[in-house]
Amino acid sequence: MTETPAFPSTRPGRCPFDPATGYAELRETDGLAKVSTPAGVDAFLISRYDDVRAVLADRRMSSQSAPSGHMEPQLDRQREVESGSILQNDGAQHTRLRRLLTSEFTVKRVQALRPRIVELIEDHLDAMLASDGPVDLIEAFALPIPSLVICELLGVPYAERDEFQRRSAILVAVDVDQETADQAFEELGEYVAGLVLAKQAKREDDLLSRLITRSEEQDEPLTVEELVSIAVVLLIAGHETTANMIGLSTLALLRDPDQLDALRNNPELAPSAVEEMLRYLSVIQFGLFRQVQEDIPLGDETIKAGEYLIAALAVGNRDERMFPDPDRIDLSRKASKHLAFGFGPHQCLGQQLARVELQEVFSRLYRRIPTLRLAVPFEEIKFKNNTIVYGVTALPVTWDR
Repeated sequence: MTETPAFPSTRPGRCPFDPATGYAELRETDGLAKVSTPAGVDAFLISRYDDVRAVLADRRMSSQSAPSGHMEPQLDRQREVESGSILQNDGAQHTRLRRLLTSEFTVKRVQALRPRIVELIEDHLDAMLASDGPVDLIEAFALPIPSLVICELLGVPYAERDEFQRRSAILVAVDVDQETADQAFEELGEYVAGLVLAKQAKREDDLLSRLITRSEEQDEPLTVEELVSIAVVLLIAGHETTANMIGLSTLALLRDPDQLDALRNNPELAPSAVEEMLRYLSVIQFGLFRQVQEDIPLGDETIKAGEYLIAALAVGNRDERMFPDPDRIDLSRKASKHLAFGFGPHQCLGQQLARVELQEVFSRLYRRIPTLRLAVPFEEIKFKNNTIVYGVTALPVTWDR
């Protein structure tokens, strides 16, 4: 019997911006391959753009084993899904949670946040420009911007950001032991529960307060446990993905000066540049995990109920059938149909917020600091190969003063 190959999770040395070694080969052979995952279960790896979209849109796929459950060394397939988990619940419960949250992330509401986002970006750029030496762009800029935005949106004191930033870093890592992960989750849950109880006692103008009120008005009040689960997901997703996109995009563009010059000289290019960098980098690097609820045909195979699939977002976004010359950055490319935010019923709820944050960063950072460059050799940059959300651990930069 042929041994099932291991899930490809190691990026090639030649280009750390490309998907893991082996993905492209699997896509070009039959687009469907059985792999052995770190969680100890075999799964079909879906790597073609059209197939990834089809799988994620199919309501016969369950997300209950967690979107990145295939990367958990000890996947508990019997673990009960929390009632407030918008990532893992399917069907009516997922619809209920998403319906309560959708109005907070409409295009109109997010656009209303743009002036405040611009203010935060400009303030942090001012502080960077006032500094004497090289700075870590992650610590000084990429992490604070989305963290401040999500804190203000949720009503979380930014002064207490260490409470969630340190623990969220543990929770998105794939190489921590279960005890450490459980402790981080418990501590973060306890912290957020305190915030939720305070919001229930005194409503303010923030998302959590509005969510509490809205659920009560619709005669389906959210429990403390549900509110905690929602808030934890929004806190983690609201800053981890965007912060890593800012850092990784900057590094990739510094390695592609022609495209960076085009963006710097044409700030109106920012919206298409954001979509292209989301496509090119696809920071949810290990894809999305799904379990089939009933037998379905897929290609030449029939996937049986109970079997697992991995929708490889990063590989689908490099499918030349959809994006010609996909391994090249082209900031003028029409890339808005990328898969970076997923697809289907579980598509990223906060995608419009992420777009606005990235658009304003792209239109301002490189224009205000036109000589921005690495302060260390590229070979010294450390990449997050061990986390669900790809990025760099630090990005030392400098510029002409």
